[in-house]
Amino acid sequence: MPSSLSSARLQDAVEFAQAHDSPWPRTMFYPDGAYVGNREWDEKGPWTEIVGPVEPRGGPAGIVLKGGKLAAEWGDVERPDMTFSIAKSYLSVLAGLAVADGLIADIDEPVGRSVDGPHFASPHNAKITWRHLLNMNSEWQGEIFGKSDQVDHFRQIGVGADNSRKGQRRELGAPGSLYEYNDVRVNALGYALLRRFGRPLPQVLRERIMDPIGASQGWRWEGYETSWVEIGGERMQSVPGGGHWGGGLFISARDHARFGQLVAQKGVWDGRELIPSSWLEQSLKPSPTLANYGFLWWLNANPNLPASSFSAQGAGNNLIWIDPEHDLVAVLRWIDKAAIDGFLERLVAAVE
Repeated sequence: MPSSLSSARLQDAVEFAQAHDSPWPRTMFYPDGAYVGNREWDEKGPWTEIVGPVEPRGGPAGIVLKGGKLAAEWGDVERPDMTFSIAKSYLSVLAGLAVADGLIADIDEPVGRSVDGPHFASPHNAKITWRHLLNMNSEWQGEIFGKSDQVDHFRQIGVGADNSRKGQRRELGAPGSLYEYNDVRVNALGYALLRRFGRPLPQVLRERIMDPIGASQGWRWEGYETSWVEIGGERMQSVPGGGHWGGGLFISARDHARFGQLVAQKGVWDGRELIPSSWLEQSLKPSPTLANYGFLWWLNANPNLPASSFSAQGAGNNLIWIDPEHDLVAVLRWIDKAAIDGFLERLVAAVE
């Protein structure tokens, strides 16, 4: 028998989220002029320049879907806001479309076999596969769009992260040997996917995913002023997997919820398979270098939450959380990162 949600406990979860606003300034800049990302990751020295658009954020907002139906919403769920690294999980879906289209023959083949140019040509980078990029263990080395991979060496994320050594050069291992949360390497993946599609990734996402699921026309995916490239005689912009240096996906909680529901439905919408279910299944297998990471999706690491739950996460903090066991999808915008587990545990406790 399908489960339901206790209205009182659900309201308790919603009120908890509303009471734990992100500590980030609404302007996205601190009074001394520091960008939230630079302060968040203790980023100093070279490569800190903001090269993409930045917009002020809204307040706490969110949506809960149960069985694909609206169970709760709060805040401004229509407002397109920066969403930071949630964009990585959208990139993961686009990689799945590239595989389905035959643009990527095998995720275990070197990226440089189908993407020419300097970024995957060095002896080190020539060994990097699509799987390595998707699992964030590629150890890709170089500079792309004016940012060096070194900027995220020794980077830590999550509550209590110590980024005192961030940006110090370290010796690289073989591709596939070490997990490191590195936005420059994700930008290299975005560029490689752009080269394979031969079209701007936001166009592909809109046509193949967002329009078919009834998303608004208000979302957009912005690149850097430095990320324009020429492909097939046309000038187009490569897009990043977050807002680390500005840009990224500007999108509403409502549109995130539709995307999350599509993934929860194993890629099927109104009887039509938009994302191969086999790709989503593969995307949620633990990486050999980090047990709670798949193909740019976070797998559950909290013993108080369903083991099969997973999420797309972005700084600030933003979240699309999917719980297949209880047929739940939750979107959180601008919640204090220390309160995320508290909200999710309250939400699961509402299931009856």
